[in-house]
Amino acid sequence: MTVVIQMTARRPSLSSLLVRLRDRSPGLAAGLLGGAVAAGLGLGSLAMLVTLLWISSPYPDSGPGGALHVASALWLLAHGAELVRADTLSGAPAPVGVTPLLLLVVPVWLVHRAARDAVEGGEEEVPEVSGGTAWAGVVLGYLGVGAAVALYASGGELRPDWVWTAVCPPLLVMGAAGLGVWTAYGRPREALDGVLVLLPAGPRRLLLGGGGRARLVVAARAAGAGATVLAGGGALLVGVSLVWHGGAMRASLLHLTEGWSGRFAVLLLCATLVPNAAVWGASYALGPGFALGAGHMVNPVSSAPASILPPFPLLAAVPEAGAGGWANWAAGAVPVAAGVTVGWLVGRAEPAGTQGWSRGRTAGVAGLAALFCAAGVAVLSALAGGRLGVATLARFGPVWWQVAGAALLWIAGLSVPTALVLRAWGRRERRARSERAVEPTTRVAEGGRRFSRLWCAVGAWLGFQKVAEAGGGGTGTATGTPLMPYGGAYDQDDDVYRPLLAQRDTPFEPYDPPPAEPPRPQQPPSRPPHSPWWPDDADGEDPPGP
Repeated sequence: MTVVIQMTARRPSLSSLLVRLRDRSPGLAAGLLGGAVAAGLGLGSLAMLVTLLWISSPYPDSGPGGALHVASALWLLAHGAELVRADTLSGAPAPVGVTPLLLLVVPVWLVHRAARDAVEGGEEEVPEVSGGTAWAGVVLGYLGVGAAVALYASGGELRPDWVWTAVCPPLLVMGAAGLGVWTAYGRPREALDGVLVLLPAGPRRLLLGGGGRARLVVAARAAGAGATVLAGGGALLVGVSLVWHGGAMRASLLHLTEGWSGRFAVLLLCATLVPNAAVWGASYALGPGFALGAGHMVNPVSSAPASILPPFPLLAAVPEAGAGGWANWAAGAVPVAAGVTVGWLVGRAEPAGTQGWSRGRTAGVAGLAALFCAAGVAVLSALAGGRLGVATLARFGPVWWQVAGAALLWIAGLSVPTALVLRAWGRRERRARSERAVEPTTRVAEGGRRFSRLWCAVGAWLGFQKVAEAGGGGTGTATGTPLMPYGGAYDQDDDVYRPLLAQRDTPFEPYDPPPAEPPRPQQPPSRPPHSPWWPDDADGEDPPGP
């Protein structure tokens, strides 16, 4: 009995095991909890929205379980995973691969915030947990919830594609968690250097050697600004086209549904697809355009016929079929603005403490910025498009490699000359500023010399006027030079003007200077009275010492 009591007393409880686990690995436990909470927040927000739309729908075709299945499928779609729609008219499953970019922002922000908080250890500023432990905890906690959501969504009408589900959500979560950990440690440059070490020797020396970090930062900032201008210009094009085709957009909205709840759902779907439409508009402005089905490309040269377009408000902004007029070709102003923006930022960038970049390095930084911008546009184009079915709808959206090539040509062709011109103009301005930077004393001396010369000229002119009024007046020396009574002379040695203060009516006479007096012998100074220090020449004795 005693043995049983001792064994029972020594057996640890579940709460004590959890406490020990938390004490041994506080970072891992906090990371697991943070990742699970981030996944729950994203899933809960979508579930609440879908449930609200299901409740407000006048004709719900499924119960609350169907609404939750749809919310789970949309949560996976927001992570880049493709879905499979089983209830088609033909009976064959159809893929759904267009990811709403606005929904993509939500999981990225949640994972980033969870990883940052896991490293910082709550409200304290100093990181208490290692970055690797916090990153692993957040990723495992988030993907654990994601696996359960994928299993639950597989029983609905919208089912996850297991290949895409096994690849896209883990990559997204790991990347966002890595950014969160990097942010928690103050965005150290050593982490970027560790990534750049994986590059070959030649590109690594180009990016890191000889001020390469500064050039890399300038190129990245310029590329981000160029991509932002492209996306903003694409959104502007879509907005103008929607206003221009306002009647068609209203007709498509009324054709889709009759109830206010259904129209609200359609408008909400359009709002989540606005970033996708902005990327499509940017690809249209760059030239390659986007596909509305296999063999139907929309670009400034050609457009898809209106008969194949489904009734959807955002598709009403697609230009009419046939060659576009001046309004369609005016879309080329968007890549021009993006290229000039990249070149402006590169050309105006000046590294501190140096004489600036050479022409070759300036052109290289502009080309690197164009490459970064093209890479970013390629990623956005790949995420903004996808499949919406089979056969005709197998291609829907921009083709990423075509858009990336066009962006590289536009940005590089405009940013390099713009950066070189601004570099030359900036050097010219700096040279002019250095020449104008004169000391105040030098300016005062220069002003005094100018005033002295001006006064000399005025005095000479007044002297000639006085002689002319006197009818020829006196003359100077034997050469007959007229005398300038109120004139003067400019002394170049003293750099002053010495005017003649008196007028002479008689001519000048030759003047011989008197002979110089012979130098007088110097007399020795007289002996001061009562001076014991004065030498006595009579006795030849030296003055007494102190």
